[in-house]
Parts: sequence; C-alpha cells; structure tokens
Amino acid sequence: MTTTHEKLLALLDQHQARYTLMEHAPTGKCEEVAAIRGTAIGQGAKALVCHVKGNGIRQHVLAVLPADQQADLARVASAAGGTRASLASPAEVDRLTGCVFGAIPPFSFHPDLRLLVDPLLFERFDEIAFNAGLLEKSVVLRVEDYKRIAGGRVVPIGRKI
Repeated sequence: MTTTHEKLLALLDQHQARYTLMEHAPTGKCEEVAAIRGTAIGQGAKALVCHVKGNGIRQHVLAVLPADQQADLARVASAAGGTRASLASPAEVDRLTGCVFGAIPPFSFHPDLRLLVDPLLFERFDEIAFNAGLLEKSVVLRVEDYKRIAGGRVVPIGRKI
C-alpha cells in the first residue's frame, strides 16, 4: 500500500514541482517545525480535516490555511454549504488522510475529502512549508506550484490567532 508521503512525492514529481524535502525531529507544533525548517510560521500550510453538517450536507473538508491563522469553523461550514463544522476525530483523520494530526499535507488524496484553501496562503510568501505525511519530513514548495497542482476551492476560512 502506498503511503501518503509516497503519494505526495509522486504527485509533486509528476507535475515537475520545485520543492525541497527535509528530514527533522518529529514535531507537530507549528512554531517548532518552522524554526527547524528556517521558515516563517505564516509560510506553514496548516491542514485540518473538518466535518461539515447542516442544510442536508454531510461532508469532510481539508481546510488549508497559514499556520499563523486559526480556522474559522463558521466560514469552513459556509464554504462547504453547511451550517456547522467541527474538527474530525483522529479515526476520521486517519481514514481520510492516512496521517496523524500535524503530519497532514495540504493535498487531498481521498475522493470524500474536499479541499478548501485560504487565499492568504498565496499572498505573503513565494514558498509554503508543510509536513509531508510524516511528522519527521517536511516539504518547502513554490506557491505557484501548489496552486497549479492542488486544485481546491480558494475561500477565506482563517482568522488571526
């Protein structure tokens, strides 16, 4: 079975993305991993699996936003057509991403996981950084390559912490 890490690298290579793969001590904390990577916290692409309900909607979304922002669950729900959103359980996260919290890359590899990306992720830096399916591996990727490859709906879903 192919891991999320392997799927991610294959996708990036297939699309000739410009990226750097880094290996480091495993950490799920945005501030710590940014320091290890030598990147700003806001360059981090935080990926959260959310469960959206209401208006006849039952949908999982992968909400991607800068790591120095907090997910606005009301905005996530609205963007997905629902009325309320919550963070998914560890079991749902594992089923939909094959990753643990903190290791989820900002790409959806599951047909039931809809991608929503906050536009602020594209506005401040030329590169984004994220865990590559494993807590001990990170990718630093050109923003234009992420936009070209990831797809997803671009909609404001974050707010300042």
